[in-house]
Amino acid sequence: MNAAIFIDGGYFDRVSRDCGSPRIDFGKLSSELARPHELLRTYYYHCLPYMGPTPSEEDQQRYDNKQRFFNALTRLNRFEVREGKLEYRGTDRESERPIFEQKRVDIYLGVDLVMLAAKQRIHRAILVTGDSDFLPAIRAAKNEGVLVHLFHGTGPQQPHKDLWDEVDERTVITPDLLQHFLL
Repeated sequence: MNAAIFIDGGYFDRVSRDCGSPRIDFGKLSSELARPHELLRTYYYHCLPYMGPTPSEEDQQRYDNKQRFFNALTRLNRFEVREGKLEYRGTDRESERPIFEQKRVDIYLGVDLVMLAAKQRIHRAILVTGDSDFLPAIRAAKNEGVLVHLFHGTGPQQPHKDLWDEVDERTVITPDLLQHFLL
């Protein structure tokens, strides 16, 4: 039976940061999360950092580092990076911090999940997210017989209640769990 892994990269970054920001071997992570099933593919969804018209040296470095990271992921076996776009939405009046919004990431994940389920390419979907936007895709996959397993954070990264209720199985991502996947 085949499994596919769907990683919301922004969510995983926050969960990882809450666990001390360990350097993760994503190849090992994918193999272990899929076990004992055959891994069809791991899909990783994220955006490159926003680059304004005149980026600072620090902004350029952050962008280049993330691009190198995405390139490294695409070279892993059975790994696909789906890159969305980060759009600037203005400035928060109170904090004066810029407001950014990810575009396309959620829809990429939902479409991939539904397509693989409908074509009966997977029997198990492993999600790393906390977002309830995926509920229609999860329901569609479950209607096709796919078992959905959620890996999630706690505290501020606790998954949305509706997501928690909809999935079939759940595993908390802890620092101890991430220790198994270090570079």
